[in-house]
Amino acid sequence: MKRLAAIMAVASLATVTACGTTGTTGTTDTAQQGGGVYTTIDGSKQINASAPINPFNPVGSVFSGYNGMALAWPKNDPTDPNQFYPAIAKSWSVSPDRSEVVIHLQPDAKWSDGKPVTSEDVRVSIGLAYTQGGTAYALDPKAAGAAADIQVVDPKTIRVTQGANRSSTFLANLLSTVVVPAHVFGKLLPADFWQTLKVAQHGQGAAAEQAKNEITGLAEKVIAFDPGHDVSAGPFVLERVNPGAALLTRNPYFYARQNIAPDKVKILNYTGNEQIWNYLIAGRLDNAPFTSVPTAVMERIRQTKGSKLVKGYSPVAVSLAFNEAHKPYDNVHVRRAMAYLIDRAQVTKIASPEGGTPAVTTSGIHAKAARAWLGDAFDSLEQYRVNPAKADAELKAAGMTKRGGHWALPDGKPWKVRIHVPASFSDWVAAAKSITSQLEDHGIDASVVTAADYTLYLGELADGKYDLGFWLIGLGPSPYNIFQRLFGQANGWQMFGGRLRHVAPGTEGNWMGGPEKVEAGTAGMVDPGELTSRLNYASQDEQKRIVGVLAKVANEQLPVVQLWDYVNTQFVNTSRYTAFPPDDDESLRLSSGVWMQLGMIKKAEKGQA
Repeated sequence: MKRLAAIMAVASLATVTACGTTGTTGTTDTAQQGGGVYTTIDGSKQINASAPINPFNPVGSVFSGYNGMALAWPKNDPTDPNQFYPAIAKSWSVSPDRSEVVIHLQPDAKWSDGKPVTSEDVRVSIGLAYTQGGTAYALDPKAAGAAADIQVVDPKTIRVTQGANRSSTFLANLLSTVVVPAHVFGKLLPADFWQTLKVAQHGQGAAAEQAKNEITGLAEKVIAFDPGHDVSAGPFVLERVNPGAALLTRNPYFYARQNIAPDKVKILNYTGNEQIWNYLIAGRLDNAPFTSVPTAVMERIRQTKGSKLVKGYSPVAVSLAFNEAHKPYDNVHVRRAMAYLIDRAQVTKIASPEGGTPAVTTSGIHAKAARAWLGDAFDSLEQYRVNPAKADAELKAAGMTKRGGHWALPDGKPWKVRIHVPASFSDWVAAAKSITSQLEDHGIDASVVTAADYTLYLGELADGKYDLGFWLIGLGPSPYNIFQRLFGQANGWQMFGGRLRHVAPGTEGNWMGGPEKVEAGTAGMVDPGELTSRLNYASQDEQKRIVGVLAKVANEQLPVVQLWDYVNTQFVNTSRYTAFPPDDDESLRLSSGVWMQLGMIKKAEKGQA
């Protein structure tokens, strides 16, 4: 899902700057030649022609599924984060207690210079991941799901165990590991790295802290590393890159090269949504991931020869979030009143007609996943259908008064609702304007305030400068990740040394300002952050119980009003290639490069489009 700020001229594609060669000699490619050039964009980042060919660099010239490879690719399962397609890892097994994962690599996997992909490559990749920290590679041994031991069993088998504080997403985090060649990147790790890691994980006191500092001190070196030319285990190798596009050519040693139809892939750069629209209208892209598109532009895209839409599940929802540290939003009756006044169907129609469906209610979860998690209990949640009479009753319960057709605060001062959104998110801006119009119709002084860019927006949001702002929620499939958006760091719950604590509103990123404990019906008084943390290691049955409680808390306490659930709308063009994933396919959130690896994307026959 990508919304972009700047509206700039199309970058020139005429001047090409060499970025190194593939380093291959000869060919062992058995795939059919003459497959042409597949043209797309990378929905996760814009091209930086000066960036190194390094997946640890956030703007590096490595494109997932093309010349960038992970151990495996995540499926789009609504509730199970551990469902994956094979990639560098052909298969894997997990011990019953989830403490150990044994990974078997593709037997024929090779780098683009002809060297085999081995367990040592994976081991080095894991070592480099430790320098960046987080998920399975946290240095704190008390962190949930931290890898404790990495053992090379043989050249194609590696065993990884997790520490005592086990996580239900350990497998998913492990399989998401990006794999790089040890013979290129291995020199970044000092000779004593693995001994230092043991001290960092299992040592105590000053020695452990020093070891941790030594490993994290390598982070910038790893990020800045430039190998000079691409050595890829993916289906393609970077040939050259300029500010307008990256060109990748087929890797003749790719283990599933018989599945790859195009000879080359061109990844076009973009500087704003409008540029992507123009690419699609001109028929230049064979595929583009979700881009916010107004109705008039969508109609022009539909008219382009070969243009089609493919739609699937996207585990993300957008919400209007409250800062409960700011009055009157500390009062649940005010939050409920606003929920009763917002016509979610109208907001979605205006803001995201192709990319979203109106939220059935506020549960904190995308409706598809919510039904899977909650079953019939989902229908028992309050739906907050538009009801001005109920809104009036809620506002009066909050002590608000209506004078001269306008609502005032309990102290008699005018109530001014200011909704903040980043200017670059056109769908959010449109949604916010629709909401303020609806509130104005009910006598509430409401307006939209835009931040210049998303980075500034997030910074000011975290600093607690906004009363209300738009916030992405429901980031599944892991239930822990879903509810972290509501009952995690943004709402005051912080994890330190494996222990959870709640910090005061307005401090350490707590901008939502909700209470530490709330009433949850039959569950009694609960700590939502503690329950969310427990989701990280609970059994599936326990997870379902906790999700039920947290969904009820979200529904009754309304830290946010859920507006719409996103739909993963992909743009494809069948003029040059066919066999794209069908609607609702589990691979739809992955790149075209992964689709090719899985045997999709075929050269179109003449007249087929």
